Amino acid sequence: MGASRASPPAQPLDPDAEAVTTLGDALLAPTRIYAKPALALLRHGGVHALAHITGGGITDNLPRVLPAGTKAVVDLRTWTPPPVFRWLKDAGNIGQAELLRTFNCGVGMIACVAADRAAGACGLLRTAGEQAWIIGRVDPHRGEPVVEYAGGR
Repeated sequence: MGASRASPPAQPLDPDAEAVTTLGDALLAPTRIYAKPALALLRHGGVHALAHITGGGITDNLPRVLPAGTKAVVDLRTWTPPPVFRWLKDAGNIGQAELLRTFNCGVGMIACVAADRAAGACGLLRTAGEQAWIIGRVDPHRGEPVVEYAGGR
């Protein structure tokens, strides 16, 4: 007589979710390509910079596109990361700061857009089938660009 147990890749990440995703499926999901929506956004106007959030997460990637003397204030309450990031945080005993420095946490691209064009930019991206929301703002700051997080989880 044998015993079996489901391996972690087959475990549902969030069994209460409408669409159940396993860890294996989440880790093997194809990379999103942002070229078409980014080009449409650039044609729309008001874009100051685009940051592709890859290895280095928001913490390391967003400052690369900001001018000296500024900081990005990112409100963590504006989105819910996909369940795989909660699993990684818990399974790896990773703190919030390290998670944001290592992974994109569900934010693949950040567009730095003029404040008066932000709502229009979000609408344009949503019409193109993208998830888009206002994640924060850019403020003056002494020194090199940094990311400051607000609304911690």
